[in-house]
Amino acid sequence: MFMNKLYKISWLLLVSLLITSFIYQQKPTLYIIGDSTVQNTNKVKWGWGTMLLNYLDINRINVNNQAIPGRSTRTFLKEGRWGHIDSLLKPGDYVMMQFGHNDGAKPDTSKAGYRGTLKGIGEDTVLLTWPDGGKETVHTYGWYIRKYVRDAKAKGAIPVVISMIPRNIWVNGKVVLADQDFGKWAREVAQQENVPFIDLNSLTAEKYNVIGADKVKDFFPVDHTHTNKAGATINAESLVQGIRQLTRFSLNSYLKI
Repeated sequence: MFMNKLYKISWLLLVSLLITSFIYQQKPTLYIIGDSTVQNTNKVKWGWGTMLLNYLDINRINVNNQAIPGRSTRTFLKEGRWGHIDSLLKPGDYVMMQFGHNDGAKPDTSKAGYRGTLKGIGEDTVLLTWPDGGKETVHTYGWYIRKYVRDAKAKGAIPVVISMIPRNIWVNGKVVLADQDFGKWAREVAQQENVPFIDLNSLTAEKYNVIGADKVKDFFPVDHTHTNKAGATINAESLVQGIRQLTRFSLNSYLKI
């Protein structure tokens, strides 16, 4: 009697797991890639990718935040992180990408240059030789974004390019924008590839300018780059605002009303 009951319970658990797995596979998945401003420790530092869950109907869409601190467009590819995500993509999935904070160094074989990419969106390259003799071809920031976009499209997924969140840096009472470098290049790649672009940099900066520098500094407890939970919430709200501004964009249907 006991064994029969145990068998039935085990069978029901197995069926439940199979059903759950089937439902998960049927729902589209939103993959998020980026750096520490997108996903962090959720202690002092928070990323907007974590807070975005509060605005999505997770009963209808899976969210897989694969952003990791310290990564640039280059190292996210170099370390095999993009290859793993690419292997999981299926038609109807989404890929949100936000990079830039770690791309600015001159690319070389030093600790500082490990993450750096070339400026712009062109086909320029530099060949690096590492101490062990290994070769690495480094591309422009835009080249890496374009690769992620094209790889996602090849799998039938929908890429969404996002400009990096603004840092807590002010000039003449206004937040300094990334509209002459990484934000500009992100927009240009999205336009060239005809994919959705969300100018998170400008959307959040507009909110900061209204709130004012004295209060905004409370969102940055450690440095001028990483936000706390309140700051990450503002960025998530800006991202939702950007999604809603994209007319006839299918991701809109997964937002909570």
